[in-house]
Amino acid sequence: MPYYDEIELGDEIGPVEKVASDDEVSNFCDVWGAPTPNRFTDPEIAAKAGMKGTIVPGIMTMAMMAQLLTDWGGPGSIKDLDLVFRQPVPHNRALTLAATITDLREEDGENLVECDILMTGTEGERYVGGKAIVALPSR
Repeated sequence: MPYYDEIELGDEIGPVEKVASDDEVSNFCDVWGAPTPNRFTDPEIAAKAGMKGTIVPGIMTMAMMAQLLTDWGGPGSIKDLDLVFRQPVPHNRALTLAATITDLREEDGENLVECDILMTGTEGERYVGGKAIVALPSR
């Protein structure tokens, strides 16, 4: 885990590559309690909803991005995660998750790190982007 005193503006978090497989999406839907089949697990239902194929649930992509931050900053470090879903995230494709530190500040006794966070595809697709605030300890 990094310390607030050791990071600088422009530092990168990640990148990390992930793939949301069909099985992982199905398992996520089971845990989440989403009735299946649905547009996340069934290609025919996805096609009827106007999708090119099954998609990763937004809440699952949000969890993937939160994991990038907690793997870096530690459990409970995320103070805010504000995401914009730009296009559907497909199954079984390499996804790159990364963040760039854009602000460092002390507020209400906490060391806060603000960053831009992004999930992209191998051909430059911008699937999900946004901002996050993570609290880090001082050395």
